[in-house]
Amino acid sequence: METLGIDIGGSGIKGAPVDVARGELTQERLRIPTPIPSKPKAVAEVVAEIVAHFGWTGQVGVTFPGVVTDGVARTAANVDHEWIGTDARALFAGMTGLPTVVLNDADAAGVAEVAVGAARGEGGVVLMLTFGTGIGSALFVDGHLVPNTELGHLEIRGKEAEKRASDHAREEDELSWSKWAGRVEEYLRHVEALFSPSLIVIGGGVSKKADKFLPLVKVKTRVVPATLQNEAGIVGAAMAAALP
Repeated sequence: METLGIDIGGSGIKGAPVDVARGELTQERLRIPTPIPSKPKAVAEVVAEIVAHFGWTGQVGVTFPGVVTDGVARTAANVDHEWIGTDARALFAGMTGLPTVVLNDADAAGVAEVAVGAARGEGGVVLMLTFGTGIGSALFVDGHLVPNTELGHLEIRGKEAEKRASDHAREEDELSWSKWAGRVEEYLRHVEALFSPSLIVIGGGVSKKADKFLPLVKVKTRVVPATLQNEAGIVGAAMAAALP
């Protein structure tokens, strides 16, 4: 079964049809830069452009970088604040004319990694963390998602964690991989103390470069890079949309 997954990020919006049983993209993904400013209508137009590019006519799954409840955006840390209170599901469905499911972006990535990726078959507490424009989180207990955790906003040294340890912060502060690894380690120790996970999965675009920093991160919990890397959000969005 194929479903279209679209992943909205702070810097780019990407999508592709997905074989949800295998968790694999069936066509080359399309990526379009996130509009500046990233207001709802502008972002929805990009979502519609991706739908049109693939000639899609079925169900669509869309991720959003913030808390989402019943299709409504409740927070918007890395996109325009006009999103707060917007019915994203109705907006995307109206723009595309297609039935749409909307969920938190990191939750979607976690769903994919638990289903077919690095956390497949893992019991207990599993934490997926995506490092990109911000830090997203997805928390699972025995394979069941605890939605909208948004652990990138935990405070460390008087700042939100993602302001110090996101991939964007690494680039903005011109940090070496070893210096950034120290910030990531400090953050992981914090969430480790709060949740005592059995596994931490590191996702987002930086997961493709895990060899540059993960060996330098020393925590008690087993930490692995995401199997689906930066495609996890697309795959998880499609999986969410395919649910009955």
